[in-house]
Amino acid sequence: MQVFTVEGMTCGGCAGSVTRAVQQADKNARVEVDLATKTVKVESTLPPLQIIDAITNAGFDARTAH
Repeated sequence: MQVFTVEGMTCGGCAGSVTRAVQQADKNARVEVDLATKTVKVESTLPPLQIIDAITNAGFDARTAH
């Protein structure tokens, strides 16, 4: 499970946009969005940078969580 911090998510619509963006890059990805902590957990075979690019292209600031 890869964990990312995603800034700019404020509502369910944002969570849906992030989920769709990741799943467009990997249709088999499992995505869990937590708006309260601004984190996104992704189970995917994609490398982290490709997931970050997908989220960024959807209009959000994403980085790996530490």
